[in-house]
Amino acid sequence: MAAQIDVLSGGRFVMGMGAGWNEAEHRAYGIPFPPLKERFDRLEESIQVAKSLWTSADARFDGRYYTLAGANCLPRPAAGRPPLLIGGGGEKRTLKLVARYADEWNSVNVDVETYRHKRDVLERHCEAEGRDPATIRRSMMVFAVVGPDEASLDAAARRLMSMRGMAPDTDPRAFREALRARGIAGTTDQVVDQLGRLAELGVEEIMFQHFNFDSDLVPEYLAAEIAPRVKGL
Repeated sequence: MAAQIDVLSGGRFVMGMGAGWNEAEHRAYGIPFPPLKERFDRLEESIQVAKSLWTSADARFDGRYYTLAGANCLPRPAAGRPPLLIGGGGEKRTLKLVARYADEWNSVNVDVETYRHKRDVLERHCEAEGRDPATIRRSMMVFAVVGPDEASLDAAARRLMSMRGMAPDTDPRAFREALRARGIAGTTDQVVDQLGRLAELGVEEIMFQHFNFDSDLVPEYLAAEIAPRVKGL
């Protein structure tokens, strides 16, 4: 399916893979949620299976969890496609898998100093794998609380607090300050400053999670106010 989407989209598809984390979501859909080690073992085998199917007319793989016996995936994507994105920040296995297999590393919602540390860990894994870390694109998915005014910031904060099961009487502004200490939150100038510091560390793309599905205010704000100020970073 990934190969077909890549072909149909004219090479605009990015294949994102990870070990999984949301146990409740897995249970809701009846999908097994094995222990962490097994999930990572399955992830690595899945990456090897996918790459074999994308490149070979006679794909073979004999793993602990998955097997291919002369499989032929048609249509196959163009050489080197689709790019593989691996998400997460685990230093022992995730970043090692990024160094070994990924075209893009997608970090998840960390502050600037934490990102700097994890970038350094990734570069050490790249050295061990004999890979130039500059060949790995860098992106970040963030649970950001942003908006054009205090009211929209409070609304976004309350929405995220509700999703996290926090008490409804929690002060949204205190929550925003705590979030800003470990991610992206705040006014336009604060957000631009945070994005600038991440750009200096090599982050090329930020993926903002949107929480209020009944309003386009925040996406419109990001497009009109934030994007023009950071497009040259």
